[in-house]
Amino acid sequence: MKKLPNKWLVVVSVLFGTFTVILNNSMLNPILPRFIQIFDSDAVAVGWILTIFMVAMGMTMPLTGYFGDRFGKKKVYLTGLSIFIVGSICGFFSQTLSMVIISRAIQGMAGGLMLPIAMALIFNSFPRYERGLAVGVYGIAAMVAPAIGPTIGGLLIQYVDWPWLFAFNIPFGLTGLILSSKFLERTETDPEKRFDLVGFLIITSGIGALLFALGRGRTLEALFDPLNIGLIVGGLAAVVVFVFYEFRQSDPLLNLTVFKVPTYSVSILVTSSASIGLFSGIFLLPLLIQEVYGLNEVMTGLLFLPAAAASGVFMSIGGNILDKKGPKYVVPPGLAIMAAATIGLGLLELGTPYWWILVLNAIRGIGMGMGNMPATTSGMNSIPEHLVAQGSAMNNIIRQISSSLGIVFFSIYYEVRRAQISSAPDIDMQAATLQTLNEAFLVSAAVLLIALPFSFILKGVPDEKEGK
Repeated sequence: MKKLPNKWLVVVSVLFGTFTVILNNSMLNPILPRFIQIFDSDAVAVGWILTIFMVAMGMTMPLTGYFGDRFGKKKVYLTGLSIFIVGSICGFFSQTLSMVIISRAIQGMAGGLMLPIAMALIFNSFPRYERGLAVGVYGIAAMVAPAIGPTIGGLLIQYVDWPWLFAFNIPFGLTGLILSSKFLERTETDPEKRFDLVGFLIITSGIGALLFALGRGRTLEALFDPLNIGLIVGGLAAVVVFVFYEFRQSDPLLNLTVFKVPTYSVSILVTSSASIGLFSGIFLLPLLIQEVYGLNEVMTGLLFLPAAAASGVFMSIGGNILDKKGPKYVVPPGLAIMAAATIGLGLLELGTPYWWILVLNAIRGIGMGMGNMPATTSGMNSIPEHLVAQGSAMNNIIRQISSSLGIVFFSIYYEVRRAQISSAPDIDMQAATLQTLNEAFLVSAAVLLIALPFSFILKGVPDEKEGK
């Protein structure tokens, strides 16, 4: 470990913590039906296990810029990781569904502190012309964890009791805590930094309302429930008020002037589209494998492993290309590859072999690796250094909302469209399900293709290498 340069030890350190947070969330996704039986509850109550994490994380993220400037980024990251470990311990010892939900809220708050700051710490340690590769290596956690999480969660629940789903995080979290304590660099602090309390209350209420509404709106009835409509309208109104309020502040909670930088704004659009593409696959592919082809959860989990490996490898390759050539040589091809493979998934037939679906998903992983993190890096490189933490927080918030919106859309589309198709004469449920999923994949591909032309706007950074 000591042979690695200090800047790469920073990447390794934050990778452990980030991987732990994202892995835990994806491990619990396929286990929710089991919690309904364990706690003798219903799907709505158990759904809070995921919803509360998403809401707590989204509401905490706006604070990371202020905390990082006021107390130092290293201290904030270590605090977040420590809180996450505490949440995991609480989850392990939980005896009721309420305690599990509280534990998940603690983990969500921790994740909200950690994820934006992790990116800022890496940017603090690397010059602009090396950040593509660094973020590519770090991004392996963001791409691989959601892919392998369901497999690990499924295996654990078969052989051990559910509390070990939380205990599984603790060794990784402790390792990350030790490495981060030793290798993360301290950043400058501003003890005089003013806290924008009004701005915080406005934006957290807005984000919280939106994420809560999206989290509970997985069916058409739930989405258009009066309470849900009120939450969405109120949340959007709060975000609009926040924008006008922040532009009037001399020391805002989130400096929204970064959106005036075209490369940053486009990077948000591209990464949001890629996130919709990623999470549409995570939601739709298990339905395809199990409901259409009748295969089990293990085969479903195996489907994601080559995609995760391909995504990790090409994320590093894409980051290296970004550093040497610029975003135009990696992001547009990545989006095109991902869209093409997604179109392939939209053309499947009942007789399509499993191996072909696996290949298409692996190709999607290649496109995701090339398109997602390089777009994020180019966007973050385009904004002033002192706004990196805030820019990272806004990137994560918007990506969280777009991912949630994508899952809600595809959930409702699946239920409504499948019912429509299956009501037609001479169409059985298997064929109706396949047609619905084909259409959903084509919609996902369309989102990626819409973002593709914008990705050519992304610009690289001036060459700042020593001696230049």
